[in-house]
Amino acid sequence: MTSKRILMGNEAIAFGAIKAGVQIASGYPGTPSSEVMETIISHAKEYGIYAEWATNEKVALETAVGAAYSGANAIVTMKQVGLNVASDPLMSLSYLGVKGSLVILVSDDPGPHSSQTEQDTRAFGHFSNIPVFDPSTPQEAYDMTKLAFELSHAMETPVILRTTTRVSHGCADVLIEEINPVSRDIEGFTKDTRWTIFPKLITQRHPLLEELQIRMSDNFSEYFNHNSFNSVSKGSSNIGIAASGVSSLYAREAIKDCQGIFSLFKAGTAYPFPEKAAYEFMKDITDLIVVEELDPYMEEQFLQIAGKYHLDINIHGKKSGSFPVSGEYDVDVAIEGINHALDKIGSESCCLSHSGAAVKAEDIPPLPIRAPTLCAGCMHRTVFYAFKKAAAKLRSQTGIDSVFSGDIGCYTLGNARPLNMVNTCLCMGAGISIAAGLSHTQEFSSGQEAKQVAFIGDSTFFHSGIAAVVSAVYNSADITIAVLDNHTTAMTGHQPHPGIGVTAMGSPAQIIDIAEVLKSCGVRMVKTIEADDLDKCIDIAGEAMQFEGPSAVVFKGRCVAICKGTGQYIVDEDKCIGCNLCINQFGCPAIFSMSSGLPVIQDTCSGCGLCAQICPSDAIVPKEVSQ
Repeated sequence: MTSKRILMGNEAIAFGAIKAGVQIASGYPGTPSSEVMETIISHAKEYGIYAEWATNEKVALETAVGAAYSGANAIVTMKQVGLNVASDPLMSLSYLGVKGSLVILVSDDPGPHSSQTEQDTRAFGHFSNIPVFDPSTPQEAYDMTKLAFELSHAMETPVILRTTTRVSHGCADVLIEEINPVSRDIEGFTKDTRWTIFPKLITQRHPLLEELQIRMSDNFSEYFNHNSFNSVSKGSSNIGIAASGVSSLYAREAIKDCQGIFSLFKAGTAYPFPEKAAYEFMKDITDLIVVEELDPYMEEQFLQIAGKYHLDINIHGKKSGSFPVSGEYDVDVAIEGINHALDKIGSESCCLSHSGAAVKAEDIPPLPIRAPTLCAGCMHRTVFYAFKKAAAKLRSQTGIDSVFSGDIGCYTLGNARPLNMVNTCLCMGAGISIAAGLSHTQEFSSGQEAKQVAFIGDSTFFHSGIAAVVSAVYNSADITIAVLDNHTTAMTGHQPHPGIGVTAMGSPAQIIDIAEVLKSCGVRMVKTIEADDLDKCIDIAGEAMQFEGPSAVVFKGRCVAICKGTGQYIVDEDKCIGCNLCINQFGCPAIFSMSSGLPVIQDTCSGCGLCAQICPSDAIVPKEVSQ
């Protein structure tokens, strides 16, 4: 029995995994992938699934691999930059394979909306020799997830399910089947030399891995060439359009006024690429226009097929300059790219216009400019301001400047004006390592001496900060580590982590104390302080910065998005002297300046009181006191 439900693409993937009989789920939160695990977690007890948030993507994948070695059906979830962290076990895993089934959900982020990179997981699948499915709709995401588990079990190989932001977060009607509790029957781990990756074994396994690629394309053609996710519609002209993922929807929308003119090829499997189906499509056309986000992955596949079969065909895509090489696509981008290719072809069969789009771009009113900033009342703002004041004091007393290395998380926004407190940001956990590297250049530098400070969040500390701390201590880096502990993984949706005392499934857990970890790593000065007292934060920050060698301060607070303040503040106009220090110093979005020049605090104030602590005229007071 089937039922129709409106589901986000990520929710559809979760239900597809549950329908496929997933028994073990592991992941690390990262937008736009997080809702897959969140949905599985919310139904885990109902269907008898074990689910966990791991400390990072590498650990998450390795946990899922252990389950799959025992014959379990497992899924691991992450975003595209998380796959970089997990790439070490991934590359080895493709040689060994699995016994049960293992699906690796990776969400790419064209744009990007909330990522450091726009990297394309399809190329990663090709690089690692692991099959990749590429859904275009929530329904396909549901169906492909089931197919991925089936293929993984049949071929004893991990399978990547690659989505993009619009597929992950888009909502649509999805037909799902009745779901029963998963089987508790797992074969169990069998000792076998196959699972131990020695050089001799890899020498034996590599030829088998290459044979597997051929078998998947030839003997399992129903998965890659003739499945329902690859579709062909014939047109009257000798011009074809090929697309995959959500770009196939943009392409269809772009040519909706030219129905029947273009032949259209939609690829649902990225690797192994559906070569046979693509060849059958290409041999009847003279020009092929490729519409795809991120890398020219499909375009390169078509070029190889054209060369292999000596096809007389012109291919137009990113490499020919018809489409942007980066950024997120939409219908307008598809229209412009197709028209650019048609101009090169010289075709008079059809010329698309912006009227073909559902909404003309020029009719969309411009959005107001919203500068990125921390939430009103965010504890991170207090920490950044404290270090700003401590650094100014250090500079005035000693002439030593300060460099602030940041990290990935909400606190990256510390680089926004007027704080300007993040000078570097590379990837998760890198702030500590970069600060250490900068500290070791001091003896070679002819420039001004500087104190190195690294900011890192609590979840990121567990993700990849601990190893960086160990290295900094071992190599005597003169750095100060500021851990911003707001008791959650805030940026990705407030998932738990080892410092909270509760697991993903809500069970109580041992709290891993960050300060104690720092001490056990050999950091000689470790302080813990609540982040609501600005003066104490300034004093502790200054003490840590003046300490020679690795030092650390754990600033504790609560994420204002989930733990609202108990009151609000307002400006007493009779006391206000109009200095605008509260506006110009730390940029709280709850405070703005009126035409009169006096500040006003909006109802978005969460009552943190930071502005009241810096007001020189005591003009900022609790709302209830003033009334």
